[in-house]
Amino acid sequence: MESQDTVGMLENLRNICLALPEAVEHIDGFGHHTFKINGKSFVISGESDKGFRLSFKSDRETQEILIQKDHFFKAPYIGHHGWVSIQNPNEENWYELNDLIQEAYLHAAPKRLVKKWKEES
Repeated sequence: MESQDTVGMLENLRNICLALPEAVEHIDGFGHHTFKINGKSFVISGESDKGFRLSFKSDRETQEILIQKDHFFKAPYIGHHGWVSIQNPNEENWYELNDLIQEAYLHAAPKRLVKKWKEES
């Protein structure tokens, strides 16, 4: 069962991810919400005893910059591929996360969607 905080954060996350062209949400057997484009994950979220965790695809350069900040850390299991996580993001974090999630989407999206995104933005 998801906590009230998690429900609100998941709603924020859905609003960002599902606004991106052709993005879809998948819930795995562990209850993790994964947002994908063309079968490739760009955001994974879930809840643990520590609360809501959000992980997103990044490049290693951006990852190194982000993990210097207090609220970001290398994602468990997939961090060596450039993924970054944040635990219980606050309202202020969501402004930054919006841009980071859009970048994650562009890392995973096929070239035709990246081109379309850049033309429309």
